[in-house]
Amino acid sequence: MSGITAAGAESQEELAFEGALRPRSLDEFVGQRKVRGQLDLLLKAAAMQERTPDHILMAGPPGLGKTTLAMIVAHESGRPLRMSSGPAIQHAGDLAAVLSSLVPGEVLFIDEIHRMARSAEEMLYLAMEDFRIDVMVGKGAGATSIPLDLAPFTLVGATTRSGLLPNPLRDRFGFTAHLEFYEKDELEQVLIRAAHLLELDIDRTALREIAGRSRGTPRIANRLLRRVRDFTLVHRPRDGMAAVQGALELYDVDELGLDRLDRAVVETMLTRFDGGPVGLNTLAVAVGEESETIESVVEPFLVRVGLVTRTPRGRIATPQAWRHFGLAPGQTSGGPALFDDAD
Repeated sequence: MSGITAAGAESQEELAFEGALRPRSLDEFVGQRKVRGQLDLLLKAAAMQERTPDHILMAGPPGLGKTTLAMIVAHESGRPLRMSSGPAIQHAGDLAAVLSSLVPGEVLFIDEIHRMARSAEEMLYLAMEDFRIDVMVGKGAGATSIPLDLAPFTLVGATTRSGLLPNPLRDRFGFTAHLEFYEKDELEQVLIRAAHLLELDIDRTALREIAGRSRGTPRIANRLLRRVRDFTLVHRPRDGMAAVQGALELYDVDELGLDRLDRAVVETMLTRFDGGPVGLNTLAVAVGEESETIESVVEPFLVRVGLVTRTPRGRIATPQAWRHFGLAPGQTSGGPALFDDAD
């Protein structure tokens, strides 16, 4: 086989794959140039003043590097890292147990912070501002509040839906990093680095093709590269482009990066509702998925690539969507325009 070869990796390396692909420093991190510059300034200023860095909120779609940046914050500031998640903190006591065990200067990372329990959020206000929490002891009329001082720490919160965070919590972060989708050239650099770590010899043209189908998201780019690596090991294609085309066709990823569910949503709009407008709930029922999945996972990408627009009357397929699927208005069976909701 010419153009692409793959070396067999040890099982231990495979288990550590995700960790190996994560950059260790801001210099290694590809993309998000503005955010990297802002974080670099924040961390260097904190080091010069010998204090813990300000609390940081990472906001943006999934897969853009929020967790990786939190690890880099801890690494570059020379602090230990504690990791948790919003769904795991469902009571104020859960948060109190975590906060009270932090060592001075520790970085606490809470993923999906908008999903924390409200009682825990309220406890976090005081902890972030004054490094103190009030612990309730006892029940009923005899309950008393005991103040507990905390070691200074840096909270790094990550959220895919910053609008769900209450204002008092959002305002207590000293810096909010807004992560953007990656450009194709940036994803290509991500893939070059990942291919090197995977010991995968693959040409730039093939990597550029993967980058173009990765929806502007490094996590998806790395995932597709792994599938190409697997396809190469099993089928031994003639070159890198053949491996990419074979693997992505097998896994239903088209040239725009649309997967099975994306195509099902757009095709349903075109063939059953003549392009729309169609309401979210109706569309979700028609494709057999939860409306939240359509709204938070599928729709943002379809809107970003210009296949769907949102209007007060519902979702509408664009002329580009008709062209991409090789259809024209009037060629489908059509259906009534349904707009059961305005969102």
